[in-house]
Amino acid sequence: MTLTRFAPSPTGLLHAGNLRTALMNWLLARRDGGGFLLRLDDTDAARSEARFADAIRADLRWLGLGWDREAAQSDRLDRYALAADRLRAAGRLYPAWDTPEELEFRRRVQRSRGLPPVYDRAALKLDEAGRAALGAEGRRPHWRFLLAPEAVEWVDGVLGPQRVDPASLSDPVLIREDGTVLYTLASVVDDAELGVTDVVRGADHVTNTAVQIQLFGALGAAAPRFAHHSLLTGPGGAGLSKRDGAASLAEMRAEGIEPQALVSLLARLGSSRDVALTTLAEEAAGFDLAAFGAAPVAFDPEQLRRLSAQAVRATDFAGAAPRLAALGIEGPKAAAFWEAVRPNLDRVSDAAGWWALIHDPQPADAGEDADFVAQAMALLPPRPWGPETWGAWTGAVKAATGRKGRALYMPLRRALTGRDHGPDMAALMPLLEKP
Repeated sequence: MTLTRFAPSPTGLLHAGNLRTALMNWLLARRDGGGFLLRLDDTDAARSEARFADAIRADLRWLGLGWDREAAQSDRLDRYALAADRLRAAGRLYPAWDTPEELEFRRRVQRSRGLPPVYDRAALKLDEAGRAALGAEGRRPHWRFLLAPEAVEWVDGVLGPQRVDPASLSDPVLIREDGTVLYTLASVVDDAELGVTDVVRGADHVTNTAVQIQLFGALGAAAPRFAHHSLLTGPGGAGLSKRDGAASLAEMRAEGIEPQALVSLLARLGSSRDVALTTLAEEAAGFDLAAFGAAPVAFDPEQLRRLSAQAVRATDFAGAAPRLAALGIEGPKAAAFWEAVRPNLDRVSDAAGWWALIHDPQPADAGEDADFVAQAMALLPPRPWGPETWGAWTGAVKAATGRKGRALYMPLRRALTGRDHGPDMAALMPLLEKP
């Protein structure tokens, strides 16, 4: 059975780039009738916070991305320790005492000689006396994974055939000096032991995948299938930043962005399929990793806002009612009110202003149209008003005054609502409680 996972670190709030990874894994799992794992990568105890973990869960629920199982790496430290012991026993995990300053100096020397700045495995050249001397200085070792020389190859679900030569890589640090287990080891152990079959993540992880495939092998586990989606950029092509679109999902929610719009956009962005307002079920049924390209793709907040407005206008009263009630919009008029105003809304919350208006409209100063408005108001039909009232009234005013088009309709709209623009007056007028 297919099992995918979303593995955020609870060190901050989710943004569009994080969501795209979560969504693609969710869609792949649901397409295959499989499972979706939420794994909190919280081994960084200094930066991981419960409030961020709660926010991640809230964001996923808001978007409709339910998960079948949850795991936290902080609960699995014993599993990583056992894996590290196995790697040590196999000669694949070795201690290194190099300081950051020493490593940076060697990298500068390598670059000056035109060599790739990879770790020179100086730690492996130390004899027992050398290691003891470094320990006597108070140094504590970090632990590196010894890469095998063979090239790593796999068929990527998005990028196609991939080949990485380990000679171009440094032996990765798996455990810091303070004993903190790093992502590379923890993720492999989790994926192997929790049964993850497919890993979909950003293209910036391609090199890391080569390392992890070797690590799976060293632990005697089969590697999952990997797919690396393109990265999101801002509208101008630069890396996605807070300034041009990397707002947190919490901020998008506060702005009034519709979750359906957000998932509809990110489910197709960068693929061969046109962006359209769809449901999660529809996207899961047609999900295909091969439809996605390798080139970075722009995330345009304005495109999201337009799609969100489309989603608002497509929402029927039953779907909107709970949120309208939270705005105080309920009662006998609520359904007719929603049908009248939704074609003009960008956000559900915008309905509150129109709800206040129908209860207490504030007619605008008629100015130079004062005489015309007075004549028109004298022709205003008595209540109750219905859907035909606006047409009948404007027809009578047109016949009496000779006015037509904008010169006819605009002053009358302003006289009733105080607004120059808004919902269809035939639908809005019956809802007005004044004059």
